[in-house]
Amino acid sequence: MLLLSEVMIANPQVDDFESLVETLKAISKASDERFFRMDVKPDYTDTPDNWEDRLEAAFY
Repeated sequence: MLLLSEVMIANPQVDDFESLVETLKAISKASDERFFRMDVKPDYTDTPDNWEDRLEAAFY
């Protein structure tokens, strides 16, 4: 299971929500992870209200 906190810790260069979405897309294509859990809320100034839906769509 891929955790959002692990993605954020492993990618310190990500400094905004859109970069996080793109990073998550790349990780989901490159890995064999089938499950994704949002265990933290991204603390970026541009994090939208529908952040969970956006990240879920990026992963799957």
